Amino acid sequence: MINSNDFQKAVDLIKKSKNILITTHTKPDGDACGCVAAMSETLAAIGKNVKPLLLTDLPDWYAFLFAQRPAILGRDVTIEQLKQGQFFNPDLILIVDTNSHNQLDTFDEYLKQNNKPILVIDHHVTSDNLGDIELIDASAAANGLIVLDFFRYAGWKITPAIAQSLFVAIATDTGWFHFCNVDGRTHKGAADLIDCGAVPNQIYHQLYQSFSPQRFKLMVTMSGTIELHFDGRFATQYLRQADFERTGASYMDTENLIDECQRINSVEVAALFVELKDGRIKCSLRSRGSADVRQIAQKYGGGGHTMAAGLHLPGPIENAMQIIKSQVQNQIG
Repeated sequence: MINSNDFQKAVDLIKKSKNILITTHTKPDGDACGCVAAMSETLAAIGKNVKPLLLTDLPDWYAFLFAQRPAILGRDVTIEQLKQGQFFNPDLILIVDTNSHNQLDTFDEYLKQNNKPILVIDHHVTSDNLGDIELIDASAAANGLIVLDFFRYAGWKITPAIAQSLFVAIATDTGWFHFCNVDGRTHKGAADLIDCGAVPNQIYHQLYQSFSPQRFKLMVTMSGTIELHFDGRFATQYLRQADFERTGASYMDTENLIDECQRINSVEVAALFVELKDGRIKCSLRSRGSADVRQIAQKYGGGGHTMAAGLHLPGPIENAMQIIKSQVQNQIG
């Protein structure tokens, strides 16, 4: 848990700031999007000039969290425009749901020449200590729980829209409350957000019952590649660039698809390998506890949590699969 002194330092930093730039890691998930949306609305409500900036596209299923879609670095604003203050000239940079250089893509160039204070709110063990002030709690099942605690400490109002955003953050990062990182704090936080106006059945429909035909076809294609190893304890699946072209799906459509093979009762560790346009392989890892997938990811420059992590490997897919298979074998025997 974060102590009151650190919360107060963050409150004081925000109070003396007027223009606040908010961002998160590349390929923003529900926790990232929910926290960006909640922080943006809350800080605007207390009179701050707020500008959210995403580093890669916003998944369509999280668009309902924003009254206006945030700008995308590289599409709506260049890194040079950002460096020169043509997009926004902040006196505070707020980074949520990551504390790692390698998850910020070209935004990291901006940070390295930046002389403005940085506030980080994160729940990952992996850390590059990016912030001048950091609210870090690796025991939190979702970053949204830290933001909720922060709002409570500061006494900032949690409107139904803010409650919805934080509920999305918590629900998505806990697999709709079924991951083993879920505890009483998680459920109490979710209950408080429901009391503040979050409507779970509506949120569930938005997130899990609104697949595009393209995304559904991609999931079906992925399911056809499943292979089981080590007596069914390790499952691998993959997607090639040709699969995206054939289905019309995009890279962001892969979010949470790795969870599908965990429906198999023998699977303890799962890996999804996705071929990127530049030839690299994005590997997502999940564990039920028998393996520390963060440890595997960190060996190759990635990171995450003990039971959910990610990394990039050089292609081809077959090479990446063999590397991860060997690492998983070392852990589960």
